[in-house]
Amino acid sequence: MARPDGRLSHDLLPGEKGPQDACGVFGVWAPGEEVAKLSYFGLYALQHRGQESAGIAASDGERISVYKDMGLVSQVFDEATLTTLRGHIAVGHCRYSTTGASVWANAQPTLGATFGGTVALAHNGNLTNSAALYDLVRERYGAPRSGELAQGNTTDTALVTALLQGRPGEDLEATAMEILPQLEGAFCFVFMDEGTLYAARDRYGVRPLVLGRLQRGWVVASETSALDIIGASLVREIEPGEFIAVDEGGLRSQRFAERGAAGCVFEYVYLARPDTTIAGRNVYASRVEMGRRLAAEHPVEADLVIPTPESGTPAAIGYAERSGIPFGNGLVKNAYVGRTFIQPSQTIRQLGIRLKLNPLKDVVRGKRIIVVDDSIVRGNTQRALVSMLREAGAAQVHVRISSPPITWPCFYGIDFASRAELIATGLGVDDIRTSIGADSLGYISEEGMIAATEQPRERLCTACFTGQYPIPLPAPDRLGKNLLERQDPGGCEPGPDVDLERVLNPEEQHAAQDTAASLRART
Repeated sequence: MARPDGRLSHDLLPGEKGPQDACGVFGVWAPGEEVAKLSYFGLYALQHRGQESAGIAASDGERISVYKDMGLVSQVFDEATLTTLRGHIAVGHCRYSTTGASVWANAQPTLGATFGGTVALAHNGNLTNSAALYDLVRERYGAPRSGELAQGNTTDTALVTALLQGRPGEDLEATAMEILPQLEGAFCFVFMDEGTLYAARDRYGVRPLVLGRLQRGWVVASETSALDIIGASLVREIEPGEFIAVDEGGLRSQRFAERGAAGCVFEYVYLARPDTTIAGRNVYASRVEMGRRLAAEHPVEADLVIPTPESGTPAAIGYAERSGIPFGNGLVKNAYVGRTFIQPSQTIRQLGIRLKLNPLKDVVRGKRIIVVDDSIVRGNTQRALVSMLREAGAAQVHVRISSPPITWPCFYGIDFASRAELIATGLGVDDIRTSIGADSLGYISEEGMIAATEQPRERLCTACFTGQYPIPLPAPDRLGKNLLERQDPGGCEPGPDVDLERVLNPEEQHAAQDTAASLRART
């Protein structure tokens, strides 16, 4: 998809944005290790959870330094940058914006002053009571004149950072235990002060968060795949409603809320990496099983099963196994579609999906094709795929989807299209089939999808398919991605000062890198 700035996003079609997760978070406490590099590789493993900005904060026990910028992890950091982030504690973040605009001011980790020192915080999820939290910030500290909110940060993460300022004589751990029960919605926090790493997961466990062990330390990450890439062993999941702290005294755990159960089923369908394990269930195995159940629920005579690369591959494998129809690759994906600075010409823009996918004509010509994908949002991608396969000579094109129709928005950390834009909101399955031009269309049932996860129904959130939200929502005017951008900070008494030299804007950061490199060269 061509963006207004001329870059290509990962979406297959202009205007056809797929489901996007909020973020990936990573934290490490490991004396003697290069924690910034561990965080870099951890974020690299979590890049699929957010591609808009990335950042790492590190502490040497006395001072926290933060480096963040817009772009992919590999674009934001290099060897010289990581070398400047010294210490034994680090917190990392890769962002997709579900609250607040996609701008540098909203990049994470956020940095805030406390009465005992400094806090750097990274967040995955979406808070549903941000408006109430904004009111609480103003009630306690007045309208922001310092810190992230005063500098233009319009995220729910900045609100939590402001509230963690605390009160005189209160340490960060005590402040967190007072603030966390007041937060509603979905959150996985990884944060730190100068000497301690902290992590917390909301009482419902909507988003995944795991604890890992290094030979000389501890790791917290959004997914088990981030532990694998740095050689950490999985200890367990952070429990819903649990708050942990890691310092030289070891690991300690407290509970700030009774455990609920509303794990996001869409993590199994699409969001998480296939090599991740959630609640003891491997995501790849879940997706293959979804394909098997899809084949049982919606069989059709055909010659070949093909996936929409890459999200539909595991389910297509399962469909082929159950149906006995051969699996094949009928579509080739360009491996270098992540970013380009060249504005496509009008002719190329009109070709749309061909920038990303191209059919193998010799494979699909004359065959009855089953195309398996994870979901349909607006329907434009599937419409273009069906048209492309017919042009390539396919005799029939049958579409199979490994999730039920998406008919409701998510308020817990996934950015779907609005309800009015979701094709399944206003059309039945046969109407959608006609709209995308397929010979047949089949969605997996809600029961089949849940069974494939091997999780009890009562432990999963299926709100995007059912409209039944497990966490109460405020009034519509108290919700919205740009809620805080509508607020007026006004004036107030300033709180504790933050050393703003620790969070430089991109131009200042690059200048600082050049200066540091020059000094190292002289010595």
